[in-house]
Amino acid sequence: MSVQKDRLRTDGKVVRLVVAALILREQKVLICQRRPDQPMALKWEFPGGKVENGESAEQALRRELDEELGIAADIGNRVAHTRHTYRSGSAIDLQFFVVHQFAGEMTNRIFHDLRWCPLGELPRYDFLAADRTLIRDLAAGKLL
Repeated sequence: MSVQKDRLRTDGKVVRLVVAALILREQKVLICQRRPDQPMALKWEFPGGKVENGESAEQALRRELDEELGIAADIGNRVAHTRHTYRSGSAIDLQFFVVHQFAGEMTNRIFHDLRWCPLGELPRYDFLAADRTLIRDLAAGKLL
């Protein structure tokens, strides 16, 4: 099923559709740090990005993981879904999917840093605001 890239809220503002991956390995999850020259510089996040016109969430995530990390991921179940409005007024509809397996050598193509982080240590990192509820749930063992 394909979806449109953006949705209009009832107040006329656009909500950007975004997907992110929880790539798991031995009770750790891959976290990525934004570059200093990006908006929300040096904040931590999960790999992923915007859903383009004509893509399903899973297709978009597969494409983003190839672009950002050079991997061909097997996209698993959706484990969380949230909406967040930033102070700037921009809003996102964010879906998180688990990834247990991928092919290819992982290569950092766009991030300042990559780390394999134990789930319980996630709250120690300065994550994007949209990820914070998910971070608490993951650290508490509620989702995986």
